[in-house]
Amino acid sequence: MPQALYRPRLAGLTRATISLLAITPTLLFLLLALALPLAALLSQALHDRAGHFVGLANLRDYLANPSLLAALGNSLILSLVSAAITVTLAFLYAYGLTRTRMPGRSLFALIAQLPLLAPSLLPGISLIYLFGNQGMLKGVLGGHSIYGPIGIVLGEVFWTFPHALLILTAALSLADARLYEAARALKAGPWRRFATITLPSVRPGLISAFVAVFAMVITDFGVPKVIGGQMPLLSTDIYRQVIGQQNFQRGAVVALLLLLPALLTFLIDRAMAARPNAALGGKAVALVAERNRAVDTAFLIFCAAVAGCLLLIPVTALFASLVRLWPYDLTLGLWHYQFDMADSSGWEAYGNSVKLAAFTALCGTLVIFPGAWLVVKGRAAAAMRQGIHALALLPLAVPGLVLGLGYVFFLADPGNPLHVLQGTLALLVICTIAHYYSVPHLSAMTALRRLDPELEEAGRALKVSPAVTLRRVTLPLTLPVVLDMASYLFLSALTTVSAVVFLYDPDTSLAALAVLAMDDAGDTAPAAAMAMLIFATGAVARIGWALATAGLRRRTARWQTRTDG
Repeated sequence: MPQALYRPRLAGLTRATISLLAITPTLLFLLLALALPLAALLSQALHDRAGHFVGLANLRDYLANPSLLAALGNSLILSLVSAAITVTLAFLYAYGLTRTRMPGRSLFALIAQLPLLAPSLLPGISLIYLFGNQGMLKGVLGGHSIYGPIGIVLGEVFWTFPHALLILTAALSLADARLYEAARALKAGPWRRFATITLPSVRPGLISAFVAVFAMVITDFGVPKVIGGQMPLLSTDIYRQVIGQQNFQRGAVVALLLLLPALLTFLIDRAMAARPNAALGGKAVALVAERNRAVDTAFLIFCAAVAGCLLLIPVTALFASLVRLWPYDLTLGLWHYQFDMADSSGWEAYGNSVKLAAFTALCGTLVIFPGAWLVVKGRAAAAMRQGIHALALLPLAVPGLVLGLGYVFFLADPGNPLHVLQGTLALLVICTIAHYYSVPHLSAMTALRRLDPELEEAGRALKVSPAVTLRRVTLPLTLPVVLDMASYLFLSALTTVSAVVFLYDPDTSLAALAVLAMDDAGDTAPAAAMAMLIFATGAVARIGWALATAGLRRRTARWQTRTDG
């Protein structure tokens, strides 16, 4: 009898130990790839160049400089303006996609995703060809220069539009038709229904979209670097302090200032997400858009105009990359794709980008999905799982420039065992996974929480190990989400700039960084060619990925149908 009592305790202890050992690698990765670099950044901001602790002296010196302080004000104002314009356009576009019967909705939705395939440098280059000193449409600006606030806002609106649209489309897709029927019964007109039902129901989505775009714009480096002119901004000031002046302490201070608004927007978004806001109840009736010729026509014209503007950016870059000498010789050819003439590492940088994207997709998925599974389904202590989840959300509030600079300080000490990673492709992969960790982590957790707990209970009743249940049941059921995670990581790594701009060496330069280098050297046409090569690679990868995984998705859907039944 005592032996029978001892065995369950021993088995329970073994399971707890195994759970702890299983979740430890995820914790170590997040500590090494996120927490320690950010701690190194904070430490650098509190020390002078000689390494002496000076507290907030560096911050006071920075804020005492009016020209440097102007960078903070400019960043805040341009981010607010860009976010307001983007969210307004995205809301109307999403409304047309979800609440009208206009033709071509699927095509408009596809076009709206095109900016996801491009690095943020691409809109800046295209805007120069459109509105620059020799631009096709420079007269449209009425004598104003595209270099500066106008160009930054236009470029950021293009780059952030699909992110806002995804949030608002999801918000507008959730609606209870019974509320609108009751409003009609009470003789409420279209505008009254919009003001009292639609807007309140999508308010959290509007706020989330606004803070997301604000955070993206204030931390973006690509658009202002290409078309910002001489306008001081926080994101470009970091680059100038670190690369141009080798002033790492001031660069750390600017990085912390850049972190504050991003952290604030993150906290606002988390607070909104924590508030109960059930759009659909158990007895809700899905809202089906009614046909209204006037409304459908108006939104068709609006969406066509926005889609045309979105298409204009990559089409302009493509044309610029093919003409011999803009605007004097418009003969078409592939001269500018001979990158060795403009940048000796051009094609090698492109190859490095493809390798980075592939390794990030593979390794990132292998790290993030098991980590999310251990947080949701694991048996480790709740405090540890909650701590890992909090660390996994940290990249949402950390700009890429800040994280990359943190890596510079963290690896600078030759005594650090990880110092050998400096300048390697492995370091770029680790940094990119850490930078984009949060979105795949949240996607995986959402999918895992949707699974019926009875699946795990059945496995335990049959004395099947959790690893077997994960491999044979959980993974097949969540396979579409896993594939989307890998696709997201591939495209993000392919177009990344800010997180890796401080970390590469000549042998590990990337395509997006080659665009930056060629643009700095005045080789705008080759820069446009490399940007379009990144764009085309992302498009081909996305289409190929969808075709290659279609069969797996269909089999998973059939399995889910049988399971639900």
